Amino acid sequence: MTQISPQTPNGNSVKVRLKIPESGKTQDEIVYAHIFDAILEQRLVPGTKLNEESLGEIFGVSRTIVRRALSRLGHEQVVNLRPNKGAIVACPSIEEARQIVFARRVVEKAITELVVDNAQDAQIEALKQLVTEEQACVAKGDRGAGIRLSGEFHLQLAEMADNPPLLSFQRSLVSQCSLIIAQYESGSTSHCSYDEHFELIEAIRQRNKPLALQLMQHHLDHIENKLKLDDEVSSDDLRAIFADVVSDK
Repeated sequence: MTQISPQTPNGNSVKVRLKIPESGKTQDEIVYAHIFDAILEQRLVPGTKLNEESLGEIFGVSRTIVRRALSRLGHEQVVNLRPNKGAIVACPSIEEARQIVFARRVVEKAITELVVDNAQDAQIEALKQLVTEEQACVAKGDRGAGIRLSGEFHLQLAEMADNPPLLSFQRSLVSQCSLIIAQYESGSTSHCSYDEHFELIEAIRQRNKPLALQLMQHHLDHIENKLKLDDEVSSDDLRAIFADVVSDK
């Protein structure tokens, strides 16, 4: 994918013409991919406004091209398309977050079963290489790239399952989960999912379906346990915020 530099060193916006790669991707597909990656890396956080004109200038494309990319992201529920107000990165509610996590558990189970049955040796080796890159990013402190590669691990599993509808569901769920993590993760937890990824790969290589399913369940438990999805919500009530201070007096 062509890398872009949306700003000059002095902070001024510049136009960058997107080159169509040899794979034949259209401009809107390339813009979509850049925005999708930014969401996976949590560089685009929930609630970020996605101005069509600004994105068009950044990527050097028309607003029509940008609109197509945003429409696809809207279909995947990672972008909210608001009539007459423009698009924003989705902000899942607590209840929506719970539903998304539950849906992902169902999809990941089906994907894992199919991968154990269908995975080819070359695919398993490619998966190992991806997790090695994830580990390297975490080691050098590149948290965003590590998160993106962690998401790509699950997308690559979905491709290995050889079931296009599941892959489509998974693309939406993985990106939505990245938004949920950005919005609801509690504290400054470490992201060392590569260890669990390596264990899962080994179970797949051994064609051990029960173990692979157990490891995937544990992995998703680990992700969910980092999230604060109780019914407590932020408040602008100063008395509520400082209730513990008042009670001590």
